[in-house]
Amino acid sequence: MSLFLVDREKCLRDGVCVDECPRFIIEMKDEDSYPVPIHGADELCINCGHCVTVCPSGALSLKTMTPESCPTVRADLLPTAEQVDHLLRSRRSIRAFEDRTVPREVLAGLIDIARYAPSGSNRQPVEWLVIYEPRDVRRLARLVEDWMRDGSGAGSYASSLARATEKGLDLICRGAPHVVIAHTPKGQESNGVIALTYLELAAYSLGLGTCWGGFINNAANNWPPLRQALALPEGRASCGAMLLGYPRHKYQRVPLRNEARITWR
Repeated sequence: MSLFLVDREKCLRDGVCVDECPRFIIEMKDEDSYPVPIHGADELCINCGHCVTVCPSGALSLKTMTPESCPTVRADLLPTAEQVDHLLRSRRSIRAFEDRTVPREVLAGLIDIARYAPSGSNRQPVEWLVIYEPRDVRRLARLVEDWMRDGSGAGSYASSLARATEKGLDLICRGAPHVVIAHTPKGQESNGVIALTYLELAAYSLGLGTCWGGFINNAANNWPPLRQALALPEGRASCGAMLLGYPRHKYQRVPLRNEARITWR
C-alpha cells in the first residue's frame, strides 16, 4: 500500500492536505490532479495525521489511520475565548490538599489527554511515572529532603526546609497524595514540559489541584539515590514532576500579575 490512499469519489482536489503537510511530502501536479506522495515520502512522514484530519471530505487515509478512526472535532464542545481566558487566568498552584486519593482512572484519563500535547516532529517521546500511593509520595519527599540536606540542592531554601521539618510540614510534596512525573530521552525534555502543562490544565477543569514539584525534578536529574528509587530508564531525563490531588481550599479571586514585557520587532 502507498503511504496514503485518496478516495477519488470524495476528493475535492482543493489542495488542503498539500498546504497542511508539515513535511511537504504531498503534491498535486495541477488543479485537475489528485494528491500523491512525493518520492521517499514513506521515510519522511512523521505520522502526524494532519492530512487525514484536515480533509473536509474525508477522502484521504494513511496506512496508520483513516478518517473513520479519528474522532470528529465538535464545535459545540469547544470553549469560548472568554472561557479559555478565565480558565488560564484563574488556575492556581495548589499547596494544600485534601486527605483523599484521586481514582486511578481519573489520573489515567488526564494522561490520556496529555498525550495529545504537541511534540517535536511528532516523536511523542513522553512516558509517565505515577507515584500513586500517598505513603510512597511521603517516601519520595524524604528522599528529596535528604538531597537538600546533603548540601547539593537546598540553596536558599535551607532555612525554609528546616522550619518546615520542625513544624512537621511537607515542603517538597505539600501533602499531595500523588505525584506524576513525565520523562523523555535526554535533550527532548521540552516535550514533557508541554505535556505536563496539558495535564495541569486538564486537571483544573476537573476540579483537581496541581503544583509543579521543582525540587523533585531537580533531584531526579541530579541525585543518584533518587534516580535509583524512581528507576527511570537509562538515557531518560525527568521533565517535571506534578503534585496532584483535591484542593483543600477554593480560590475566590484572580491575583494581580506584572504587566507583560514585550519587545516588538
